[in-house]
Amino acid sequence: MADVTPIPALRDNYIWLITGEDDRCVVVDPGDAAPVLEELRQRGLRLDAILVTHHHPDHQGGVDALLAQAQVPVYGPADENIPYRTNPLSEGDTVSLGAVGLELGVLETPGHTAGHISYYGNGLLFCGDTLFAGGCGRLFEGTPEQMIQSLGKLAELPGDTVFYAGHEYTEANLRFASQVEPDNEALQERLEKVRAMRARGEYTLPGTLEEELRTNPFLRSGMEGVKQSAERHAGKKLSSPVEVFAAVRAWKDAS
Repeated sequence: MADVTPIPALRDNYIWLITGEDDRCVVVDPGDAAPVLEELRQRGLRLDAILVTHHHPDHQGGVDALLAQAQVPVYGPADENIPYRTNPLSEGDTVSLGAVGLELGVLETPGHTAGHISYYGNGLLFCGDTLFAGGCGRLFEGTPEQMIQSLGKLAELPGDTVFYAGHEYTEANLRFASQVEPDNEALQERLEKVRAMRARGEYTLPGTLEEELRTNPFLRSGMEGVKQSAERHAGKKLSSPVEVFAAVRAWKDAS
């Protein structure tokens, strides 16, 4: 049975460490090699594979230093420039990680970047910077249409799916979400819980898709309350969920 734990890195990144029943492991989005190597040393683990979701340096900047210690396969999106990638991946591909007992399917989830991918299997979702707890990634290369389609693809997965995002942004995301949906009781309860967790220095990830569907405004563009808030802020009528999503994303970017 695979076990997933966070390795905090850089300012607010999470590198996800997947372990199985022996001393082999897999890491997801290693933006910095140093904390990974230290974790492996302390736990007596051997690196077996590296998964990358997109090309931003804070998600793959440590790959070369890790490969200097262990020559392992590097999986990443086929449509992005991932240095040292050995296994390019596209929608529908499968990654078999026998070392940790996982088989993960590949989902193309563009929006944050043009070729971003996510990995899903065994009830686990590694979504990089597409979906955050309470939010989603900025649209650096993609369009609102692409991102809302990518988020919709993730939202169709089972509600009990546990997702592992790339950053500890949860409290700030939920503070913004409470502006969009001030009357959402589930959201307000979640925000108070997260504030207490962060005050204790606890991680707020992973989370479940079910909770995101109740509290994440970027997955709720079709909800009337989100639409009304977005229209008030934009000062105009919005005719589709894509327009609502784009307005909420622009609101968040400016906040």
